[in-house]
Amino acid sequence: MRPPSCLGRRLAALDAVGPGRTSGGSTSSWRPPLCAQVHCAASSSRAAPASTRSTDGLQQLRQGSRRWQSSSVIQNQQLPPQQAQREHPISPPPTSFPAAQSSTSAKAVPSSQYLKDRHHRTHSYLRISLTEKCNLRCLYCMPEEGVPLTPSDKLLSQSELARLARLFVQCGVSKVRLTGGEPTLRRDLPEIMESLNELRLLGLRQIGMTSNGIALHRKLPNLVRSGLTHLNLSLDTLDPFKFELMTRRPAGLDAVLRSLDTALELGLDSVKINVVVLKGVNDNEDVLDFVAFTRDKPVTVRFIEYMPFDGNKWAEGKLVPYRTLLEKIQHRFGPLERLRDDDNDTSKGWRVPGFAGSIGFITSMTEHFCGTCNRLRITADGNLKVCLFGNAEVSLRDAMRGVVPASTSSQTQVTRSPATDAQLLDVISAAVQRKHARHAGMSSLDALAKSLNRPMVAIGG
Repeated sequence: MRPPSCLGRRLAALDAVGPGRTSGGSTSSWRPPLCAQVHCAASSSRAAPASTRSTDGLQQLRQGSRRWQSSSVIQNQQLPPQQAQREHPISPPPTSFPAAQSSTSAKAVPSSQYLKDRHHRTHSYLRISLTEKCNLRCLYCMPEEGVPLTPSDKLLSQSELARLARLFVQCGVSKVRLTGGEPTLRRDLPEIMESLNELRLLGLRQIGMTSNGIALHRKLPNLVRSGLTHLNLSLDTLDPFKFELMTRRPAGLDAVLRSLDTALELGLDSVKINVVVLKGVNDNEDVLDFVAFTRDKPVTVRFIEYMPFDGNKWAEGKLVPYRTLLEKIQHRFGPLERLRDDDNDTSKGWRVPGFAGSIGFITSMTEHFCGTCNRLRITADGNLKVCLFGNAEVSLRDAMRGVVPASTSSQTQVTRSPATDAQLLDVISAAVQRKHARHAGMSSLDALAKSLNRPMVAIGG
């Protein structure tokens, strides 16, 4: 059965709202940015006396290290000067760090100064994208024609992912989430999950994953055995016709709901549904259907404000402020119970009294939560991204492989010695120090909409 033609016309009309974010032709306007080039300079640091020298953790990593510095090369020539991101002085990393704990109690390691930015935010949450591939084409995430895929040899390998995850956990990261693209499309996903599970003794508490659920339900039991504790499912409607329109793929809703039921049966610590709300598409009965869904299902449904990324044709007219949704829900279900949010929560939590599940609102556009941001991202091609909306990135992949990216004036790559863990920490610290106070330094929705960034699928949802 075909979707209703009236909704199809509505989606076509919405696509015409606001400036398009893709160029003509069959490819997206986004290309992987020229990442920060990492330079190695000799360090004159001295080894500590034997009586005070640490033999484990981060202090050991720093012995005999060379200081690495990074400078961002940002492709924002298309932006007006006032919107271009400005460089900031890079504070050198501190000279000593707490050693990583190793105990069966798996207490979180205090965040080291490497992951503390100049706005006094510590970062204990790492999101790792495993792939740019996806088996859906959601309106807000990927251009209809897809995106140019990074060659497989340019993606982070399983061993590189494990190395970076261990390094971040030693610095105080207690929560890791695997994203994509669609992470279940990566064949070595169970092995990656197992390598993360080994980090519990170093302080890792949560291993999460965000999936569209299409190919998940058969793989989920093995992933839980391998260490998965938290699952987010991306699902924007419970209507099969709208599902096809919003994902640009036939069928699939039954598979997602089957994955949801499997997750609940397996007893994961947390199961959430992420719903991106688009005005005139899924902002009415779909929202109310999801709230009713929590009557008997112990899940958290989070309504996410529509955010601008390259290729998704964002316009302010498509944005539905969370307060509008809250009023609509209360009109149908009556007064809601406000839940207590954790310090670094991105979601404002509510519950219909007596319901098994809860709802939340991620208000990135109308009431940002940048002041308590504790998140860092690593893209599938190995770039560290300190802000979701920022286009300044640094390549940890190239540092680990000993490659200096070709400059704009030369196509020749320069090789060097691969970075040690201590040198990687210096690169990470420099990037974290450049993080802006809010929204990558942009102060308006219009500036965000016009900024050059990756499509969401190439960042990691």
